[in-house]
Amino acid sequence: MLNMVFLTNSWLSSFDQPGLCITVAVLLHYFLLATFTWMCLESVHFYLTLVKVFNVYVPKYMLKCCIAGWGVPAIVVTLVLIINKDSYGNGSHSESHPFSNFCWIQENVVFYISVVAYVFLVFVTNTAMFITVLLQIHAVKSRTQRRSGFWKR
Repeated sequence: MLNMVFLTNSWLSSFDQPGLCITVAVLLHYFLLATFTWMCLESVHFYLTLVKVFNVYVPKYMLKCCIAGWGVPAIVVTLVLIINKDSYGNGSHSESHPFSNFCWIQENVVFYISVVAYVFLVFVTNTAMFITVLLQIHAVKSRTQRRSGFWKR
């Protein structure tokens, strides 16, 4: 959906309909955040699978993942709409934005908080999970090498 909204964004913004442009910008923002949220959930799943291998039962795990994966971005976008729905719009109507005919977030502060900070948080979480998984794999490898050396002797 992110790709579909992104690819049709320019065409839909050419209709000069403010409501349509706001809707497209909201959908683009939502699907972008949902994509990164699901990427973060995948790193958590990776951690649970490779580090917390045994005794990891999370009741209704997929339901919780779906609520987080689709709900957290919806909350962020809803907050932006509640605070100021004019944060979304067409960049070609503003002289401060060099891009033309693209419906997106118009205010820099909203963009940096709701997109850049969000993506940075996902990046930090993914990096932490990746390092933890690497350390766990290294520890298992070290234990296996010590055991095989013991049996060889």
